[in-house]
Amino acid sequence: MNDHRQTGDGNLSAVLMESEALYRTAQEKSNDGVVIISKGEYLYINQNFLDTLGIKKEELFGRPFGAFIHPDDRERVREYHRRRERGEYAPTRYEIRVLKADESIIHMEISTLEIVYQGQKANLAYVRDITERKETERLLRESEERYRTVLESIEDGYQEVDLAGNFTFFNESFRKIFGYSNEELMGTNFRNYAADGETAERVYKAYNEMYRTGIPISRMEWEIIDKSGRKRAVEFSASLIRDARGNRTGFRGIVRDVTDRKEREDHYRTMAYSSQTGVYILQHGRVCFFNPHIADYSGYSAEELMGARIIDFVHPEDREMVREKAKKMLKGVSASPYEYRIVTKTNEIKWLLEKVTPISYQGNAAVLGNTMDVTQQKDAEKERERLKLQLLQAQKMEAIGTLAGGMAHDFNNLLMGIQGYASLMLIEMDSDHPHYEKLKAIEAQVQSGADLTRQLLGFARGGRYEVKPTDLNSLIRNSAAVFGRTKKEVQIKEKYAHKLWTVDVDRGQIEQVLLNLFVNSWQAMPGGGVLYLQTDNVTLDGDYVKPYDLPPGPYVKVSVTDSGVGMDEKTRQRIFDPFFTTKEMGRGTGLGLASAYGIIRGHNGAINVYSEKGHGTTFNIYLPASTEQVETRIIAAPEILKGRETILIVDDEPMISEVTKELLEQLGYRAIVAGSGQEAIDIFSKDWDRIDLVIMDMIMPGLSGGETFDLMKAIKPDVKVILSSGYSVNGMAVEIMNRGIKAFIQKPFRLEDISRRIREVFDGAPTGW
Repeated sequence: MNDHRQTGDGNLSAVLMESEALYRTAQEKSNDGVVIISKGEYLYINQNFLDTLGIKKEELFGRPFGAFIHPDDRERVREYHRRRERGEYAPTRYEIRVLKADESIIHMEISTLEIVYQGQKANLAYVRDITERKETERLLRESEERYRTVLESIEDGYQEVDLAGNFTFFNESFRKIFGYSNEELMGTNFRNYAADGETAERVYKAYNEMYRTGIPISRMEWEIIDKSGRKRAVEFSASLIRDARGNRTGFRGIVRDVTDRKEREDHYRTMAYSSQTGVYILQHGRVCFFNPHIADYSGYSAEELMGARIIDFVHPEDREMVREKAKKMLKGVSASPYEYRIVTKTNEIKWLLEKVTPISYQGNAAVLGNTMDVTQQKDAEKERERLKLQLLQAQKMEAIGTLAGGMAHDFNNLLMGIQGYASLMLIEMDSDHPHYEKLKAIEAQVQSGADLTRQLLGFARGGRYEVKPTDLNSLIRNSAAVFGRTKKEVQIKEKYAHKLWTVDVDRGQIEQVLLNLFVNSWQAMPGGGVLYLQTDNVTLDGDYVKPYDLPPGPYVKVSVTDSGVGMDEKTRQRIFDPFFTTKEMGRGTGLGLASAYGIIRGHNGAINVYSEKGHGTTFNIYLPASTEQVETRIIAAPEILKGRETILIVDDEPMISEVTKELLEQLGYRAIVAGSGQEAIDIFSKDWDRIDLVIMDMIMPGLSGGETFDLMKAIKPDVKVILSSGYSVNGMAVEIMNRGIKAFIQKPFRLEDISRRIREVFDGAPTGW
């Protein structure tokens, strides 16, 4: 038996030794640290545990249990051990801190198990390094804390709901928006708070679409009812929540209370819609709000305007300026209201006065524009500027005309002397005299000079001689026919008004105006072209005639249009200036159009010009209509008429008075000379009964011609007077003649002219002035 027991014990020992060997092999290959402790001493340590602590085996054996445990955790571990030894409960899994050989601290998770090791009771401990996990947990806690702190500190509400729409998390701001406590709100469904069923269904559909597509909701507005029963507007953005595997688990979102903003916007919208100006709001350059005036300005519908780029409506020539204004405004530079043009849907150009301001709209940066349609004001301003320029032009021409008239008057006085003496010499000279032709040439040159001064006087508005009721259709037709025969390269197209009103004009001067205009058109068409002539009956209002200082009423309009080269604005503004010409030196005096201007103005009419470079020119003439019947024109044949009456010559120019005296004496008259108005009165007051006729200068120092005539008329009421002047029959001459003067003669006059005019006064024939 004993042998048997010994044999059995031996077998048992062999089995135990083999089991421990296998156990040791398993522990050595474990990924965890393994320690066996009995009675406070280490019986076994695997290599993984030593590597974790960074020590060697011999450094651990012989050391008391817990030497490497952090001092703050040692007593807790010892207490667990003492409980086990007493058979009491103690945790079998716990965490401790351990001091490594380099004095760094690591975290370990301990799992203990009571075993029999080498025949004695022992504690087996599996040790795992959880330092990295603990650090991750710490960072996660800190992140969660920051996350919670951020959520609680933001003004916007944050909420999370499950897939059914029940609240699972929200911050304090979210709770305040709804007005409920945490307990009242948590776990309830968002549908409970929608303002109405339609709103709840709309939000549900939005969430359902987000669940289906994964596309987040951005800035969706809906209305809720808070705990107090007040309706509030909220704006929210939401996205899906997914777990680690990507499965959809719920929704999270940001909620903003926009009730006050909506109320302000509604208030502003009411103001904008009742405003008398155009109001619009832009975000990212596109229209997101506008009042009805904007649609009225542009002609576009609401659908066409909403979302459109505002710059697309601006006139192309003004876009860069508008962009620069916008850039400066966005940089904070204060800008005054500015004007620009837009192109409407019907391609009409309109002017807007605008002021833009940066604002916040629906929570985002925007631009507020206030506009006013100033098209009518701009048109009126343009018209005022046109009228101003016309008035300035008229004033300038009036001043130049006064100068030109004075020059012509003085020049005519000089020509009078030359003409008079040439006439006297020709009377006493036979036609076969060697100097006869030379004197005739002098007369011709004097006549050329007189024609030149006649144009100057025409410009000076002094050139009406024989004013008669006239049919302009007939006059223009005849003038055009004569011109057309000499300029066959010009095609003339005529359009005359039926029953054209009569006008009171000097036909010879109007023919001169027409000829000047025809020649001007011909010169503008060097290769030939078309000349358009047209007449119309028109009625001009006060605004149109104001720059010309004319009365409103019926006028006859004559238009002369050519297809020539046209003129630029600079040339157009000077076209009526005397001595201004675009022709080369020696090819023109520059008096043709100036004379035309003066003649028309002298007829109480108006003339203007419209032209563009390369697009021809149009001259428009307006002459006041007359109620008189058209008269037939009579031209008297030139002849020398003589007489025996006594004539008083009144002129402050000695040369003129002397040559006139000799001319009259050659005609058989007795001539008396007075060098001034006062001298003439002195002579007339003594010999009024012997003086049959007075030839009197109009412009004299001291007593003028008009004043002298009035004094003579007081002495002899039926006194016969011929008014003589270097001027033509201008306003002053007409005024004097209307007081009873019989006739007018312009210097320089020829012998046959003065002889005929004297006999007309004596014999009662028409004077023709």
